[in-house]
Amino acid sequence: MRAATISRPGVIEVRDFSDPTVAEDGDVVVRMERGSICGSDVHTLFHGFHTEALLGRPGYPGHEGVGTVVESRSEAFPVGRRVLTVPVGSAGGCFAAYQLISDRYLVALPDGGDPARLLMAQQYGTTVYAMRQIWPEKGNTGVETGVAAVIGAGSAGLFFLQQLRRLGFAQVVVSDLDDHRLAIARRLGADVTVRAPQESVVDAVHDLTDGVGADLVIEAAGYDACRADAVTAVRTRGTVGCFGFPERLEATPFSQNDAFRKLVRIQWSGGAQAEPGLVAFHDAVREIHTGVIDVDHCLGAVYDLEQVPEAMAVARDLGHGAVKLAIDLRGAGG
Repeated sequence: MRAATISRPGVIEVRDFSDPTVAEDGDVVVRMERGSICGSDVHTLFHGFHTEALLGRPGYPGHEGVGTVVESRSEAFPVGRRVLTVPVGSAGGCFAAYQLISDRYLVALPDGGDPARLLMAQQYGTTVYAMRQIWPEKGNTGVETGVAAVIGAGSAGLFFLQQLRRLGFAQVVVSDLDDHRLAIARRLGADVTVRAPQESVVDAVHDLTDGVGADLVIEAAGYDACRADAVTAVRTRGTVGCFGFPERLEATPFSQNDAFRKLVRIQWSGGAQAEPGLVAFHDAVREIHTGVIDVDHCLGAVYDLEQVPEAMAVARDLGHGAVKLAIDLRGAGG
């Protein structure tokens, strides 16, 4: 089969590999139809976040995929079942014609569903899980759902925006580096958009709240400066949700004094793939399939498997304005 692989740090290539086969109970082989690039894949390839032992493994680091089961040792996922694959990044292998994966990382897809749209349930599912950590439905800090801000209008940030609207936040501020993404944010319900770095999300939030600050700020861009802005923009006793991937492997300077003085609740989010029953991913599939959540803005930028190196370079350059980059794997062979 053909598959992309990180041959050495900073280099991803497409090569021929042997077709995988099941070996243990729970193993499933999925013929991949489509994958998409996550921001963490960019960090894994270009910024030193790779796992040394996984260099050269087929499909790594892709972990957002849809396909059809073609070989199975799982009662839950028989041959012919179409699935969403949601492995942790270190188990990712979806940039390939076939993916060998444990059934604990699979979600069944509804009959007749659009695979291009349902693929977005991986990213959306991580934000659903994160929002339940960041802003529990019952009980929090006692702060009303008034003003929220989202730093970063990539696919994750735009999914957070839609959830904030559904949770009843009265006003939402969204900040990003790209005008096209900010236009999408306005269409999805952002009240104020901020074009960084020319404009300041902190200033915009303080202007909107008469200097009080936002009740909730979600950092979805993955930069240390954005996490610092989140602490500055949030109100006293407010909540900061940290979703963005770490910017560096080394220790990061942090404004502990500001967070301490304001009694900020800071919730780091992650681990959706370890949730028992993968509830957030199942909910994401259902909400996308039924049209509850908008994913149209994530569609359109599609590469084939042989173009994965090019696509990863474009993703490193913030997608050249595209919200999400997809990989069409149907012609990958095998």
